[in-house]
Amino acid sequence: MHSFTPKIITTMREGYNFGLFKSDSVAGLTVAIVALPLSMALAIASGASPDKGLVTAVIAGFLISFLGGSRVQVGGPTGAFVVVIFNVIALHGYDGLLIATLMAGLILIAAGALKMGRLMKFIPHPVVTGFTAGIAVIIATSQVKDFLGLSLDEVPAEFLPKWQAYFGAINSLHLATMLVGLGALCVIVVLRKYLPKLPGFLIAIVLTSLLVAILELPVETIGSRFPDMPAGLPMPSLPSLSWAKILELLPSAFTIAFLAGIEALLSAVVADGMTGTRHRSNQELIGQGIANLGSVLFGGLPATGAIARTATNIKAGGKTPVAGMMHALFLLLFILFASDFMAYVPMAALAAILFMVAWGMSEADRFVTLLRMPNSDRAVLLLTFGLTVFVDLTVAIGVGVTLASLLFMARMSETVMLENGNSIVRDSDLDVDDLDQRDDLPKGVEVFRINGPVFFGVAGELLDAMRKIGRKPKVIILRMRLVPMLDASGVTMIEEFVEQARLSGSKIILSGVQDQPRQMLARVGVSDDQASVFFETDYGSALSLAERLTAIVHH
Repeated sequence: MHSFTPKIITTMREGYNFGLFKSDSVAGLTVAIVALPLSMALAIASGASPDKGLVTAVIAGFLISFLGGSRVQVGGPTGAFVVVIFNVIALHGYDGLLIATLMAGLILIAAGALKMGRLMKFIPHPVVTGFTAGIAVIIATSQVKDFLGLSLDEVPAEFLPKWQAYFGAINSLHLATMLVGLGALCVIVVLRKYLPKLPGFLIAIVLTSLLVAILELPVETIGSRFPDMPAGLPMPSLPSLSWAKILELLPSAFTIAFLAGIEALLSAVVADGMTGTRHRSNQELIGQGIANLGSVLFGGLPATGAIARTATNIKAGGKTPVAGMMHALFLLLFILFASDFMAYVPMAALAAILFMVAWGMSEADRFVTLLRMPNSDRAVLLLTFGLTVFVDLTVAIGVGVTLASLLFMARMSETVMLENGNSIVRDSDLDVDDLDQRDDLPKGVEVFRINGPVFFGVAGELLDAMRKIGRKPKVIILRMRLVPMLDASGVTMIEEFVEQARLSGSKIILSGVQDQPRQMLARVGVSDDQASVFFETDYGSALSLAERLTAIVHH
């Protein structure tokens, strides 16, 4: 039952004091300042009113932290859902979205109860990067009308027709609106570069709102687009259900559940890497499921763990789930006492925020790195990206995972060599020191051996093994003689392992690296010209180097 215990219970058992509460409260306030404009912007981009985004951040954000399996996860509406939500509302109305979210919550709870959390790691990196980059392009495209103030009664949902409509209406460009949008974008970019600790989104919103109000600029605001927006939290209620609606919305529910599960667990993994802790994946899924049920009760949107807000929480000093709960409570105070301010926020400023969100989601550096990978990984990336933008997100994920699996099987068939009916890796292929590699290790040296190909299905095992050590070795020997190949996810894992070791002050020695893995590592910059990374031809040479390095450290 340990894997089904919310982290809030674990942290309370460890002892919670005023110092931790103070740290969590400051972090919660910092995240709330970031989440405030973001929640409104994401709701509007999804085809809903801004109050729906705030309600989601309050209700789902509180429950994700309270019941989740991560110490520092912060949840709420995210960019990953924008395309799906927009399409569901367009086809089935807002009630249809609530029904789909309700079913998605139940699916997530079932997935967690069935211990399917670990299965999420089998989604290859090129697929995840491809569809998140595709969503980023769609989000940015959807904001062009508001950013430029174009006069369009109806904007087509499809990507290419949407751009045709924009170019057709370019003569209606509204100069004041565009200048407000550019001003907000410049403020965010400049603050992010020179004063990254300041809440750029909120400052941009406040400045442009004051400018529009004082100068009485004729630009569209939240108040002019949503004149009847309610203040405060609504009374809880359930949407009207019918079997016909349930069956009709089931595919959308699975899509929402899949996206929520993937993003929540990715965010939890990122948090683990930043804090050195370890999340409970199955409990995280259950917490996400209950949070989505809670969001539906109050008329909110689908929610999941938010990577950017979680990272902000950690950097601001958040230590326990109380930080995420405080973030929700601070947002609730805004809804109750300051929601009138929302009416003055220019739509162009929210569009600028979403441009920055889209840029962050695109993971441009990772996308470019994957383009340098072999043709198979590049094909998966580009196909998933193209299908997301031009066809449909669900199709993109399905095709991407299927293609990646087929290509992986093809690679494995090439790397397995047979001799006399037995695998080429026989007992005689193992050195004597393979059998007792941990004997007589110098003090401060740790050793790992990888036997077989490192691919997307096993890419996280080495990082987990390193976390279990509990201490920080001075030198880590990573034996790779029996690793015939690395794919993009395997390379990413080794790169992350090297980076984590470097941050811990450890040096890495890679021994017996074959040609294909060495070429792949060189593509992401892992080479022996780095101060903390060394390559040796065999284990004996690696052990000798480790002894010299530890001797240098001791002296």
